[in-house]
Amino acid sequence: MPIAVRSSAGSTPADQATVRRLNLSLLLRNLAVGGARSRARLAQDTGLTKATVSSLVAELIERSLVVEGTVERSGLGRPGRAVELDPDGVRFLGIELQVDDISGMVLDLPGRVLARQRLSRSMAELGPARALGEVADLARSLVAEAGSRVDQVQSLHLAVPGLIDADAGMLALAPNLHWRDVDIVHTLMGRLQWNDARIGVDNDANMGAMAHYATSDSSGSQNLLYLAGAVGVGAGMIVDGRIVRGAAGFAGEVGHIALGSPDRQCGCGRRGCWETAVSLSALLDAVCGDAISKHPADLRAELVRIKQRAADGDRQVLDAIAEQAHWLGIGMSVLSNILNPDTFVLGGHFSVLREYIREPVLAELRSRVLAGAVSRVEFSELEFDAASLGAAHVGIAQLIADPTLARIRHAGPDSAG
Repeated sequence: MPIAVRSSAGSTPADQATVRRLNLSLLLRNLAVGGARSRARLAQDTGLTKATVSSLVAELIERSLVVEGTVERSGLGRPGRAVELDPDGVRFLGIELQVDDISGMVLDLPGRVLARQRLSRSMAELGPARALGEVADLARSLVAEAGSRVDQVQSLHLAVPGLIDADAGMLALAPNLHWRDVDIVHTLMGRLQWNDARIGVDNDANMGAMAHYATSDSSGSQNLLYLAGAVGVGAGMIVDGRIVRGAAGFAGEVGHIALGSPDRQCGCGRRGCWETAVSLSALLDAVCGDAISKHPADLRAELVRIKQRAADGDRQVLDAIAEQAHWLGIGMSVLSNILNPDTFVLGGHFSVLREYIREPVLAELRSRVLAGAVSRVEFSELEFDAASLGAAHVGIAQLIADPTLARIRHAGPDSAG
């Protein structure tokens, strides 16, 4: 609904600025959800006056967030020109840094993917400084591949597996990368020197949850739990439409629940963590041997080979996947009994192997969940792209919430670099 505006005699400039910002957001959100419409239709749909809508649209055009499109003819009145999100204005980058690779993509404001890249390389062996240098290089390459300019980049968000203080831009601990206390945001700001772009960092599973909440079949769910299957296992939890971060921002480290064999050592240094039974590295260890799981050249390539061996009826592989599905279902039942999500979304290698793990997981949930109906279980169609897509969508969500984050643009020289 529109923001109620008091008379100007009772308003301060700050109040007026806040009201205008909220109304800009209301208008931009309506266009993002409902598509192109005339000013008159936008006024009708938002409850704002036609004059207010015209003023807001003019500002959004100045900020390169909307453009005028085709003429919209409806009714007997004068036809209006439709207003729509500007696909050629701002850009949003999402990059995921994992143990064995980095990948990223560029989105426009309507959410279309303009470029994507992946580099297979051991980030753990590079260490934080060189790995973040690779991230900066990838960001520049993505912008160039998208045919965009640096001054169009509105945000860059990095997804990392580990404990993240998103407000401070810090990585506190990433057990599988063996990183601790890394100032991600300021390091990238220094490497890139992109003065107009907001740079942020968050946990990879949180970003995966964001991707599914924003774009997938589970986008209608207000209580969603996304499980990211990779070298480790993390959860992104959305409750009542919000990501759950916990007191220090570290919620979701479900891979370190004490739910596994005490004989298996985890990357965190402890024994018996859940991810020692259900992670991709645990599967590689069971199928290919310890050397590959601890020093992978390309985990995704190994996963393709594992899936092919399963399709060929390889008993060792099928038994290893079945064992993993058993423990995955047990852990999910624990999470279901505690959090009661309406939807689980399984991503990463869980999604790739869905045909082998779906029924065993559902069987464990049915036998162990106490609270009536079992949560819906979905397998991500995004597979290993969820975190980078979600990271880019975080930038879009921030901008829609506050369109004044996009600066008013004036014609000038190309500032690519």
